[in-house]
Amino acid sequence: MHDFTRRSLLQGGTALAAGATLSGEALLNFAKAWAADSPFKAEPGAKLTLMRWKRFVPSEDEAFMQIVAAFKAATGTEMNVFSESFEDIQPKASVAANTGTGLDMVWGLYTLPQLFPTKVVKMNDVADYLGKKYGGWADAPARTVKKGNDWLGIPIATVGGYLTYRKSAMEKAGFKEFPKDFPGFLAMCKALKANNTPAGFALGHASGDANAWLHWILWGHGAYTVDKNDKVVINSPETFKALDYAKALSDTFIPGVASWNDSSNNKAFLAGELYCTSNGISIYIAERDAGEKDPKMKEFADDTYHALWPTGPVGHPAELQLVVPMLTFNFTKYPNAAKAFITFMLEKDQFDKWLTGSRGYLTQTLNAYASSPVWKADPKNEVFSHASERALPASGIGTPDDRAATAIGDFIVVDMFANYCTGSKDAKTAVTEAERQLKRIYR
Repeated sequence: MHDFTRRSLLQGGTALAAGATLSGEALLNFAKAWAADSPFKAEPGAKLTLMRWKRFVPSEDEAFMQIVAAFKAATGTEMNVFSESFEDIQPKASVAANTGTGLDMVWGLYTLPQLFPTKVVKMNDVADYLGKKYGGWADAPARTVKKGNDWLGIPIATVGGYLTYRKSAMEKAGFKEFPKDFPGFLAMCKALKANNTPAGFALGHASGDANAWLHWILWGHGAYTVDKNDKVVINSPETFKALDYAKALSDTFIPGVASWNDSSNNKAFLAGELYCTSNGISIYIAERDAGEKDPKMKEFADDTYHALWPTGPVGHPAELQLVVPMLTFNFTKYPNAAKAFITFMLEKDQFDKWLTGSRGYLTQTLNAYASSPVWKADPKNEVFSHASERALPASGIGTPDDRAATAIGDFIVVDMFANYCTGSKDAKTAVTEAERQLKRIYR
């Protein structure tokens, strides 16, 4: 838990990279002026407990907590913020929803608000205010949190996930540039393995990494869990083609991916054991930071590059990106304070600086922030600026509702691919089991 006093805020808090945040006093002054004019007024004596996902980039956390501190100082709202791993967010949010206690707000993953459509504060007014002011919302993040015309939460950002690779290994494998289609990508991974510089992608219950690359393969082949009418269509020729492609890829991977979580590939890449994977920008950031003192890490950072997902047979981007929405439970005593806090977070005077503090780890969901300075600060950041615009909702072409949230949360697509790629089930059995699970959810 973090707790900032007005004194510490005025002193500027923890030093960040240049330009990452407003100075403490400037941020406080802005916060006070904003609170006076904002359409959302925190209740007197408000106290909010917010659970968020684990911090991966320290400067993002520091920038976020300075925003929290400024909001507290300007409105008097007490803020208790704590973090949990990706895997623990949904179950702990579910406990709070079922008991009506413990949390006021959750900053979660994917379609989390869809799991509790009757237990959240509708955010239509917040979404309307911010959308009109900042150029509208990117399509997939907005659809992810909406039920009909109601906003069940606000899509604060997208954690963009793209290809992270060692350029020297790619070139040694015979590729002058990163492949842009599925056949080329498979050929490169085979060549990487032959050179003992393998790729590796999570096949375990990695909420971000495994869901991302396996849905990319599924959707890239034109296969989906459900169609536009939410009819289960996973048992299709396209799904079997996707399975065969994923199996061919997995045969090139570093050992152990079947048990990987969202931190495993980071560790393997930083250890020099892995040469291509899917991830946010956090691997590169860790290398750059460590490289200030460690020559080997500097060498790694200089050799690390990022690429967009190659395009599959469908011929257009079809990506699952990690939207991180924030919801407010309707049993909170302070709904107006929650609305005020979310709005304050996304106002330009600090959100632009927060994006800079995240160093490319977070991508905007409001269109106006596509010109944020962070995307030009380092050429290797630019890839991640496209995450929100290239994505589909977690439901693919179906409705991003509580059923889609359950399917993602239960790792149905991940397990289908993992069962086939590891040889524990044949393709027909893996697909049939996924189909049965999906029909139980979509009955």
